[in-house]
Amino acid sequence: MNISKKDIDQNNAVITISVTKQDYAEKVEKSLRDYRKKANMPGFRPGNVPIGLIKKMYGKAVVAEEINNLVSQGLADFIEENNLPILGQPLPNEEDPAEFDFETQESFDFHFDVGLAPEFEVEFSRFSSVPFYDITVSEEMIENQIKSYTSRFGKYEQVDLVEAKDMVKGKLTELENGDVKESGISVDDAVLTPDYTKDEEQKSLFVGKNKGETVVFNPLKAFENETEISSLLKIKKEEVKDVTSDFQLEISGITRYEEGEVNQELFDKVYGEGTVSSLDEFKEKITANIKESLTADSLYKFNIDARQAVVSEFKDLQFPEAFLKRWLLENNKELTPEKIEEDYPKMIEDLVWQLAKDKIAKANEIKVEMSDVEEYGRKVAKAQFAQYGMVGLGDEILDNYVKDMMKKEETVRNFIDRAAEEKVLAVIHQNVKLDEKQISIEDFNKLFETTEA
Repeated sequence: MNISKKDIDQNNAVITISVTKQDYAEKVEKSLRDYRKKANMPGFRPGNVPIGLIKKMYGKAVVAEEINNLVSQGLADFIEENNLPILGQPLPNEEDPAEFDFETQESFDFHFDVGLAPEFEVEFSRFSSVPFYDITVSEEMIENQIKSYTSRFGKYEQVDLVEAKDMVKGKLTELENGDVKESGISVDDAVLTPDYTKDEEQKSLFVGKNKGETVVFNPLKAFENETEISSLLKIKKEEVKDVTSDFQLEISGITRYEEGEVNQELFDKVYGEGTVSSLDEFKEKITANIKESLTADSLYKFNIDARQAVVSEFKDLQFPEAFLKRWLLENNKELTPEKIEEDYPKMIEDLVWQLAKDKIAKANEIKVEMSDVEEYGRKVAKAQFAQYGMVGLGDEILDNYVKDMMKKEETVRNFIDRAAEEKVLAVIHQNVKLDEKQISIEDFNKLFETTEA
């Protein structure tokens, strides 16, 4: 078997693989003998079918299969041995015949079009400075976080006087001309919150009422939609339109959610028993947590800007455009030529970024160990828990959550890619010129509004 490469230009080449009978004959004979061993045909004992008959029945298919295997492996080995920077996958040359005659031909020439990545080096000294934002932790942010904790760690209490945000419980009865309607709707344990009503007049009917008093109101006026009304009255949604009457609610219970107090009990609930012992320490912890989150936001923005800096630096690189568009079309059935044309500039940006990352990783001998993957998983887990105000979680909780996430192969692959990218971005962060800027969270958020606009 002979394999050669002909360069068309700096980004395109044709690999030719020439196969003769000598290259595949032995493999074909072995495959046919294997077929013979397994063949079970009427009139012949197993394994005794004449080889000539086997060749007649399977010869063409076996020749095609063995040649295909030979060519595929030869192509892959040639690319690897010659360290060819191919893009996508080799494509059969469009001038090759659609089919070969594996029955009569003995020699074959296969031609493959390949697209080659451009040669370039990542030299950080040539890069423009990349902004890095140090987001200020304001007193308002600290106070808002404290309020979030007091809200989260509050408790429900029974009270005697209704306020708008209270849950009011009681017997709900349909009225007719001011009296209880015979065979009307009745709910023994109805629950509603006045603050959720759409009508201020209806809301005011409840506020200030005492436990044991009766409130007369109209559900149709009070609530936004059929779902809310059907849930309150315990009827089907389609029946709501027929209910226009007033109802009375005999208040049997009033439940109020009281926010937690800023005290040792709250400190222990948030950060664990004995971790924090004063308001100042509590605020210090909160500040550190907010700063950690803001630093992650800063790094996220830096990653966007660093990627753009890389793409801009290599915006003039030449790519095998025709080859790539053909490859995309042949390997993505959902794509149309029009869609490829539309998305091609963005695809090239992504490709430049990927090639640059690979070069930085290779130059800096970046490797991703399982410990890196698990650590990235912990970051993801901490961020997810933090969305719900759950901070200061123990290692065991985080590790178990990460293990559960990593049961999915897709998640593991994603974590590997993200961990590798983090290491590359860390190298960029260390080597490019940083334009460090102090900024408020409000102005920082506006940066994304500008980007999106």
